[in-house]
Amino acid sequence: MSERYKVSEEYLARALKVIPLGSQTFSKSKTQFPYGISPYFIERGKGSHIWDLDGNEYIDFVNALGAVILGYQDEDVDRAVLEQMKKGVTFSLAHSLETELAELLTEMVPCAEMVRFGKNGSDATTGAIRLARAYTNREHIAACGYHGWQDWYIGTTSRCLGVPQSTRELTHIFSYNNLDSLDEIFRQFPNQIAAVIMEPMSIEFPQDNFLENVKQLAHKHGSLFILDETVTGFRFALGGAQEYFNVIPDLATFGKGMANGYPLSCIVGKREIMKLLEEVFFSFTFGGETLSLAAAMAVLKKMKANSVIQLLVTRGRYLLSAIQQLIDKYDLQNVISVKGHPTKTALIFHDTDFYNQWEVKTLWMQEIMPRGIFGIGSHTLCYAHSQGDLECLLHVYDEVFMIIKNAIGNRNLHTKLHCDPLKPLFQVR
Repeated sequence: MSERYKVSEEYLARALKVIPLGSQTFSKSKTQFPYGISPYFIERGKGSHIWDLDGNEYIDFVNALGAVILGYQDEDVDRAVLEQMKKGVTFSLAHSLETELAELLTEMVPCAEMVRFGKNGSDATTGAIRLARAYTNREHIAACGYHGWQDWYIGTTSRCLGVPQSTRELTHIFSYNNLDSLDEIFRQFPNQIAAVIMEPMSIEFPQDNFLENVKQLAHKHGSLFILDETVTGFRFALGGAQEYFNVIPDLATFGKGMANGYPLSCIVGKREIMKLLEEVFFSFTFGGETLSLAAAMAVLKKMKANSVIQLLVTRGRYLLSAIQQLIDKYDLQNVISVKGHPTKTALIFHDTDFYNQWEVKTLWMQEIMPRGIFGIGSHTLCYAHSQGDLECLLHVYDEVFMIIKNAIGNRNLHTKLHCDPLKPLFQVR
């Protein structure tokens, strides 16, 4: 047991007795954080900082897996939630906030003519797939990216335990920036693809008009084109990646940052298609829960009024350039690369002649945590991140990249590790 994470590790042992993996979310579990060098529980957050159960403070560059876009305990969001809490949370009929937020979304998102709310990104993507199947009277799906835990998608991954084979056979994966891989799916399943669903971008930018070409190919074969903007929504632009790349889908799904950590997602799209949700069953007891709706109203209004995205882009571009300079400084181009949209970049670790990417990443995690940086490889920026936070990150990277360089050069990386290295992980992206 480590001294730095003593309370956290004790609590993990307690949690594992009653919670599989000790966490409600796979990406927050012990599978992602090496034992002995990582915290496992966060006690509180404020702005861009978090504190673990042992009282250790970090600048957070994960930000609740991207769900916190303004910062922890944002005053405007908290005020809106507290005001609504005085009136009630969930009622016996719909609440006016449902309509008001839907109206705001139709003003902001190019494809949005009608809106339905869920609680998680998986709710929204699964609802969109069911809707597409009903609208086209087809069953097969072409997918690119990560779209949640539900059977229709997760059955295509290595985490498919419990998913019926018949369901797994209905979804087909194509490669990003590879139109031929999608065309091949249409050739194999003519007149059977209900929808093409994809994340507009992960770490690679679309090349050669890829998004528009996917849309055209989908429509050519009578399929709906769905953008899963759970990650990119309200981060690339107020209207999402569809506004940023100027590619308007038939349907889109949003989640994560739209309510700054409160559980809310939505399906939006063309009226002709969305109207069918009067017949397609997509219904939640907590779909109209008002605290999350109030939070989302506050988030979107604040983002519009304060040019939040422009600030994230400016700081993200600076960070991207500065990290690349550090990679070049230590001649680590074959070991670490940095990619992504400025508002959400990621370090990519590579295998070396003597060490695999997981060993290198473990050493990186081991060294950044005690230096006050909480990260899993991504730099998911929020409005609360200051220039000082970025400078602190870069100072830490300057030290840690040198440690990695020396460990690889001296071939003593294993002796530097204070824990077992990470094992190859199931990655959602």
